Parts: sequence; structure tokens; C-alpha cells
Amino acid sequence: MPSVLIIVTQYFAGAAGFALTTEGKLSYGGETLMQAAVKDGKITAEAHYEILGLVAERAPDRAAVSVRHAQSLDIDKLGTLALACKAAPNVGGVLQRMARYHSLLSDSVRYQLDVQDNATLLRQDVLVGSGPGLVFSPEAGLSAMFQAIDQVAAKKITPELVTFRHSAPRDAQLFEDFFGCKVTFGAQADGILFSQSSLEIENKLGDLALSEFLTKHLDAELEQLNTDPTLVRTTKEEIARVLSEGLPKMADVARELGFSVRSFHRRLADHGASFQTLAEETRREIALSMLREANCSLSEIAFLTGFSEQSAFNRAFKRWTNETPANYRKSLAK
Repeated sequence: MPSVLIIVTQYFAGAAGFALTTEGKLSYGGETLMQAAVKDGKITAEAHYEILGLVAERAPDRAAVSVRHAQSLDIDKLGTLALACKAAPNVGGVLQRMARYHSLLSDSVRYQLDVQDNATLLRQDVLVGSGPGLVFSPEAGLSAMFQAIDQVAAKKITPELVTFRHSAPRDAQLFEDFFGCKVTFGAQADGILFSQSSLEIENKLGDLALSEFLTKHLDAELEQLNTDPTLVRTTKEEIARVLSEGLPKMADVARELGFSVRSFHRRLADHGASFQTLAEETRREIALSMLREANCSLSEIAFLTGFSEQSAFNRAFKRWTNETPANYRKSLAK
């Protein structure tokens, strides 16, 4: 079951004037609104987004909440991950650690680095989440990421661009004031674009030996983290096995794994997953992997990821990464 460290939700709730105890009790203006179950310092992703939804109902100024949330962030409270980011040699190293280890804070979202022409996009993908509070995930999450980067860098960092897929809040100007750059809504991805020169800016601490020591500990934590349940993994493996024959139907995969369609759907939902999402993830992961192989043509990759036409593959890949497969491959060769 996807989860979120409760301290992450506490920072957000506090920025909106709510109080969330370490035992999971959420209150506002003295009224108790809900009681979330807490296990090992985490709450479920479902409870996290329910809290974000309650904030959305009572906070008309969305940008103000997200910015206050980011500005209240104390990176040192985030444990080994924070120290590893501070010890990274430069801003590019911080982004790499954020993308790789963020699941230790929350496995309901994923951060990825999309390399573009002389720039890198730190992109957020929501894996699990629904409801009116969903817009807070990219807004508050990316704001917090930028605040953390700004705290550890030796010089002021100014992004090239910040993009959000959803529509703008009424106080959207606060985002441009906070990030110091243009912020676009209705875009194809939720992310922060950094120039190559920004990535090369050194950090205040920047200790390579310490960084390597800490990342070993974080890698060990990742190995212990059960973010890919057996059913999810086997489902993706079965989808990958038959993709060259076209995108499989849910009923066929369920039968192959020994489930009825109804039971299969319910079991995946218990892990916060859906068949459609897993199929899309599998196609994307295979495509990205194959694009690193120079001997695979684009038409072959399209065929092996279940697309009947290369044009359909191109459109899907553009949706996944905000660039064409050809441009993505060129960026890898630089």
C-alpha cells in the first residue's frame, strides 16, 4: 500500500492552518476532522490525499498554501536523504538524489529527470492519488523541492521554467514570485526546468566522500522498501512478455496469472495500482530502455512496445517525456 511519511503531510497541513499530530489526528479550528492510521511514521497515500482534499475545501488561495509549505520546510528534518542532498557536489547531484530516493519519503509520487537541450526537467508523476487535493501534489511538492535545492546551493538558483498540467489558481502570481521565473499552467508535465549552468553550481557542503557513504545507506533503505509488490511486478512482467503481440487485455493477463477479472482488479487496487497504469508504465520503461540501445530502430521499439504504428508510439512518448523518441535518443548521445 503506497504511503507517505507523516512529517511530509504535517508540514503541508501546518501551512494551511491545520494541525496534524504524530498519531494521525487532523484538526482545524479546534474541530477534529479525521483520524489517520499511522504505522512506522507513515500514513497511507489515500489518507494523505484525503487531508489535501480537506485543505482544498477550506483554502481558496492555493498558491499561498503551497509556498508557505515550502518555506516552512526544514530540510534537516528529512533525515539521511537531506544530508545526502547537502553533501552532493552540485545542484545536479541533488536532483539525482531527489529523483532516486524520494520514494523513501513517499511512494505515491515519482520524480524523474528528463534531459533536454542544455537543460534538465525535474518532473513529478503522481502514481496514486485522486480528489480535489490532487493539484496540491505538484504545486506543493515541486515548491518544496525547489526550496530544498535553494537551501543547499552555494548560489541563488533560478529555474528556466516551471510547468503545471492543471489550471492556474487565482493567486498564481505567487508562484512566479517564489520560483523567480515564468510559471506555465495547462502544460504537458509537472516540473521544474534547470539550465546546465544551474546544475553545475556547487553546494555549500559538497563532500564527495560523505555523499558516497550516505547514498550507500539510502540504497540499503531502498532495498528494504516494498514499493513493488509481487502482484504488481508479475503483472508488469506478463504485460512485457506479450507486448510485441499488441497491448494485452486485462482479462487475458488476469487469466494467465490465475485470477478472475474482478478479483484481479480488486487485488491491484489493494496495492494502489490499476491495469491501465501498469500497462502504460511497462510500455514507457521498455521504450526508455530500448532507446539507449543504438541498434534498435524507432519502428522496432514501437512494435515491441505494442503500438501498431510508429506515429502512435511517437504521440505516447511525447506524452510521457514531453519530447519525441528521436530527440530523446539524441540527448543521450550528447
